[in-house]
Amino acid sequence: MTEDNRGSRRQRTLKGGKIVFNDGFSTFDCTIRNISDGGAKLLVASLVGIPQRFQLALDDGRRFECEMTWHHDGEIGVKFL
Repeated sequence: MTEDNRGSRRQRTLKGGKIVFNDGFSTFDCTIRNISDGGAKLLVASLVGIPQRFQLALDDGRRFECEMTWHHDGEIGVKFL
């Protein structure tokens, strides 16, 4: 395991993305602060309305099925499913 008990190394980034759920009818903008093979840390304006499981759509076209593992003060930690 790497630092902070993560299974893979994090890569710092500052990419735009969207939290997508409700069959694509609901979205929230987010910023991806770091990403690894197993998950990511996202910045959001508000946690209100964001479900436990959702799809993360990156501006570069990649998509990941995610589950929220933690949240605090506008930050969300997700693991990729």
